[in-house]
Amino acid sequence: MPVSLTLPDLVVLSLLRERPMHGYELNQELERREVRDWAGISRPQVYYSLKKLARSGHVTRAGEGPARTGPERQVFRLSPSGRRALATALGREEWATQRPPPPFLTWMALSAFAEPEDRLRLVRRRRSYLEEQLARERATLEAILADTGPMVAAAAQVVRLVIRQWEVEVEWLGDVEAQYRVPSSELHEGAPNPEL
Repeated sequence: MPVSLTLPDLVVLSLLRERPMHGYELNQELERREVRDWAGISRPQVYYSLKKLARSGHVTRAGEGPARTGPERQVFRLSPSGRRALATALGREEWATQRPPPPFLTWMALSAFAEPEDRLRLVRRRRSYLEEQLARERATLEAILADTGPMVAAAAQVVRLVIRQWEVEVEWLGDVEAQYRVPSSELHEGAPNPEL
């Protein structure tokens, strides 16, 4: 029976596709590449995925680290079945057809029932947050472009997309803020401004 691969499993398989690593090293790569910005994977999930993938034969032990370092230093490599499973999972149609809602979009849809001062405060906070994140992502892009490896081109494209999306959202939030500054007496009680 084929093993169902989760997003953390796919991240682990992808990193092992580059080179053999142990769990601690995988976690260090996740941090270095800021993978957690685009894939929800925790330190415990890395170890859980390694155990699951080893049981299924998708990864095999490539050797051991020094004995004093313990089991988290067991080095794993991708097996032929792991390569096939990764390729199959990354070829699924659903990657291109999902539409998960970002939490802010959910809040925006419900914001008609928030207090007017809270709506304005949270829109401003979102805008400020995105401006901070844009600065961070621009620095991340520079670091990615200075790196080497098979994932550099794709990582750079992901970060460029995030930057463009957030630039558009920051501009849009300026429009939203202008609408929310309209005194609530000019809006229908409890109804969102139809021009938003």
